[in-house]
Amino acid sequence: MTGMTEVTEVTGVSGAATGAVAGRPLVVGLGSPDRGDDAVGPVVGRALAAHHLPGVDVVAHEDPTDLVELWSGRELVVVVDAVRSGSEPGTLVVVETGAGGERLPESAWGRTGRGGTHAFGLASAVELARALRRLPRRVVLVGVEARSFDHGAPLSAPVAAAVPAALEAVLAMVLGGGLVVAASPRPHAEPESRRGREGADGVPG
Repeated sequence: MTGMTEVTEVTGVSGAATGAVAGRPLVVGLGSPDRGDDAVGPVVGRALAAHHLPGVDVVAHEDPTDLVELWSGRELVVVVDAVRSGSEPGTLVVVETGAGGERLPESAWGRTGRGGTHAFGLASAVELARALRRLPRRVVLVGVEARSFDHGAPLSAPVAAAVPAALEAVLAMVLGGGLVVAASPRPHAEPESRRGREGADGVPG
């Protein structure tokens, strides 16, 4: 990518980041753009790209099974995604791990259930990358509690209202290396395991 930030739609990835690329923060807007609140990741990614931050790579991606390849070699990765934890829709959820951290339990990060493999989500991708020694030094989930994943629907009102807070949290991570707690309109909450969307909502994520 160039110094001017833009959103890249990623459908397949290969190889690890090296050199200057490895030192650039990577922001992944995870989600399907046409399944209601599942689009919040790409929406926040586009909002971030509009800031034209030099040295920050932004991609939109649907399948968490590719994350190990996508983030390999990076120092800092921020993943923006819709989560299902039982909190109020629009609640901001922030979870952090990395190569030097302890193993996270499956319940720590909401499952994504995309690509037909509903048991494979962010937690699984992180622990696979850890086992392969390909986990970035820092991996941060900025999650937004979803209301619905209806096919063809726009973001629900509470999730759309949470986009600025999610964007502020991402900016705090990529610019300052930390989270501004006031970025969330509601208290932070750690998500429980997200149900597979196909089974819980009738629509695959």
